[in-house]
Amino acid sequence: MIKRLEVDGVPTLLAPTTGPMHAGLAFRVGLADEPLAKRGITHLIEHLALYSFGVADYHYNGATGVEHTYFHMRGAETDIVTFLNGVCAGLQELPLQRLEVEKEILRTEENGRGEGVTDGLALWRHGARDFGMPAYPEWGLTGITPDDLRAWVAYWFTRENAALWIAGPDVPAGLRLTLPPGQRRPAPPPSSALPVRPAYFPGPANAVAWNAVVPRRAAASVFTGVLERALFRSLRQESGLSYTVQTDYDPRGDGTAVLTALADALPEKQDAVLGGFVDVLAAVRVGRIDPAEVTTVVNQRCEDLARAEEAGARLPGLAFGLLAGRPPQSAEEVLAELRAVTRDDVAEVGRAAVEDGLLMTPGRTTADWAGYAAAPDASTEAVRGTAYPSLERPERRLIAGEEGVSAAGPDTVVTVRFDGCSAVLAWPDGARRFIGHDGIQVHIEPTLFAGGHAVVAALDTRVRPELRVAMPPRDPARIPAPRPRPAPVAARSTSRGALIALLVGLLVVVLGCGGFGLLMAIDSVIESEDRGIAIGFAVVSLGLTAAAGYGVYRLTKRLRAS
Repeated sequence: MIKRLEVDGVPTLLAPTTGPMHAGLAFRVGLADEPLAKRGITHLIEHLALYSFGVADYHYNGATGVEHTYFHMRGAETDIVTFLNGVCAGLQELPLQRLEVEKEILRTEENGRGEGVTDGLALWRHGARDFGMPAYPEWGLTGITPDDLRAWVAYWFTRENAALWIAGPDVPAGLRLTLPPGQRRPAPPPSSALPVRPAYFPGPANAVAWNAVVPRRAAASVFTGVLERALFRSLRQESGLSYTVQTDYDPRGDGTAVLTALADALPEKQDAVLGGFVDVLAAVRVGRIDPAEVTTVVNQRCEDLARAEEAGARLPGLAFGLLAGRPPQSAEEVLAELRAVTRDDVAEVGRAAVEDGLLMTPGRTTADWAGYAAAPDASTEAVRGTAYPSLERPERRLIAGEEGVSAAGPDTVVTVRFDGCSAVLAWPDGARRFIGHDGIQVHIEPTLFAGGHAVVAALDTRVRPELRVAMPPRDPARIPAPRPRPAPVAARSTSRGALIALLVGLLVVVLGCGGFGLLMAIDSVIESEDRGIAIGFAVVSLGLTAAAGYGVYRLTKRLRAS
C-alpha cells in the first residue's frame, strides 16, 4: 500500500518492500530543459552534488534523464539519511573547486559512451531543442561558469520541483531535505521538425529503428509488447535476419508516450531487414493484431507489475508522475486497466502509431516506396544577403544576410536564421557552425571562401552571446586550405596547342639533325680529307637528334595524359 505524505515540503511516496530499503530524490529537470549552448549543465550539477560521497560503503547513484534528474540510494536507514541529506547540502554548496576536473570526467564519459543507435530518432523528430537534446554532445560544458551553475540550481533544484520516494517501513529519522523554495516546472512542449508523417531518414548501416508518439495509456504499453513479438517472429525466428529485436514504452509528463522499436542488421542484409520491418508495421496499420498475442502480453505485464510492486520498483515512476501533476495509481487500478485492454484497443494504438511513425532506414536505403516521406535534410530557401563563392567550387556559395546565413549549392540549400538558431559552435581559427532549431546546420570554414574571416566577424556580431559555444583549438593540419581550381577549358586548350607546336618543332629537329648527322658520318668514312671536321659535325648533329628525340617522347606522354 503506497502512502502519500510530505517531508520538509517535498511530496513523498512511501511503500513497504520485501528487499533492502531504498529511496530516491527526483527533480523535474532534464536534458529537454537545456538549451543546446548549455548542453550538459544538469549532468555536471549531478556529478558535483555527488562528489563528497567518494567511495562509499553503500550503493548510490545519480542519473540525468530527458525530463528528470534523480539521486538514488539503497542500504540501511542511517546510510539513506546521510546520502539524501548530503545531496541536498551538495546542491546548495556545489564544490566549485572541482568544476574543471568534473568537466573533463564528463567529456571522458561521453567519449566512452558513444552514440546510441536510436539517438537519431530524437534529432530528426524534434530538431535541436527540448526532446531532441539527447542526440547532441555536451557541447556546453566548456563555457559553463559558476554563476551558470548557481542560477540553474536556484531555478530547478527546489523543494516545489522535487519528489521523494522511499521503499521501506517509514520515513527514516533524521532525514532533512534542506532545499530552497521555488516553483513546479512543467516539461517543455515537444517541438517537431517533421512537416509530414510517417517519415523516414537514413541511419547507420547496421540497424532499422522506428518511433512514434501516442497518448499514454495501458493499450499503448501492451502494443509495444505485441509489436516486439511480431518483429521477433518475423525477423529472427522465420527469416534469421536479425539477432536483436526490441521495443520500448517511455511515458512523458505531458500525457504522451514514445514508442520505439529496433532491429539490428548485417550491411548486406539491410534491404531484407528493412522490408521485413516495414511489412510488420504495414500489418499493424491495417489492424492485423492477433488476440492471443494481446492476451499473452497483458498477462506478462500483470506479472511484471506484481513483482515491481513487491520490490518497490514502481515508486520512481510514480514520483515522476507526481512532478507532472499525476496522482499515483494503486497496483489494483493499473491491473484493472491492463486486464481491460482488448485487441481493438491495441489495433487502434497501432494505427495511430504507424501514422505518426518516424523510420530510420539502414545505410542508403529509402522507404518512399512504402509510403514514407523523406524527412527534410535541407531548407526551402536561402536568406537574402551577400553571396561569397567558394574558392574551390564556384558553384557553391555562402550567403550572409541580416536574417541569417545560408550555404547554397547547385541542388540544395541549408539555412539557419538568427531568430531560429539554437547554438553557434565557434573555433579559435574562425570556423563556425550554426545550428538551427530544426537541426539544420551551416558550417563555415573561412579559409575556403573569399573574404571568409571578415564574413565570420560580421556574423558574430549578429548572434546573441548566450548562443555561442567555444570549441577547443583544432590541430592546424585539420584546418582546411583551398585546393587549386582546375584551369579553364580555354586555358587548357591553349596549353595543349603550344605543346603540339613544340612537338612538331622537335620532330623537325630530329629529322633535320638526324639526317645531317648521318650524312656527315658517311662522309667521314668515304672521304679521308677533313675527316675530323665531318666526325665533329656528325657527333654534334646526332647529339641534338637524341636530345630532341627525348623531348618528343616526354611531350607525347604529356599530351596523352591531358
